Amino acid sequence: MNLLLVAHGTRDPAGAVVTERVAAQAATALGVRVAPCFVDVRRPSPADALAELPGPCVVVPMFLAAGYHVRVDVPAQLAATGRRDVLLGQAFGPDPALVTAAADRLAEAGACPDDAVVLAVAGSSDPYAQTDGAKAARRLGRALGRPVTLATIATGGPRVSEAVAALRAGGAQRVAVASWLLAPGLFQGHLHECDADVVAAPLADHRAVLDLVVNRYRAASATNTRTA
Repeated sequence: MNLLLVAHGTRDPAGAVVTERVAAQAATALGVRVAPCFVDVRRPSPADALAELPGPCVVVPMFLAAGYHVRVDVPAQLAATGRRDVLLGQAFGPDPALVTAAADRLAEAGACPDDAVVLAVAGSSDPYAQTDGAKAARRLGRALGRPVTLATIATGGPRVSEAVAALRAGGAQRVAVASWLLAPGLFQGHLHECDADVVAAPLADHRAVLDLVVNRYRAASATNTRTA
């Protein structure tokens, strides 16, 4: 059973490279054909990729929150292809393995045990996505053993720069920002403008990302739930 990896899409070529790299690693790990695609901004689209990918196949949405793309856009684009041999797997969401990866990225960036921490999510007006972001922040707080402030890069809540400023005003000597993003791009670039002492890299090619792709693929294969 082949695998279709679906990412959001970015104009930054480095972001697309991350998706392509994970796809290549998943092909090696699973021993199946893997095709990356994007629901927005860049091609190939899911329809483009499925036109070249024989079935049956599993689709794994590489999204950190169950917003519009996960609940509506991806299923609609898949259904529009008319393929009856496609199984839709679970999106990433605030999976504990990725929370651990975010903590690793903070440590790699030089965060200290006493730093105040902000978790930077892309942001969404979708309540399901907001719930997933809040869950990720709580889980990261438990992993680090200290409070984590949730902030958004685009919409749906207080901005990262505002959260950093509020923590400093509250007495924080240093502030570290954990990136709840999968790949480099415009949003990750904004984090370096928020006046934090430490800005962690995106999750990108952390081993946990590949492991989660493999787990989602195997779970979908086992349930054999059709998308159409």
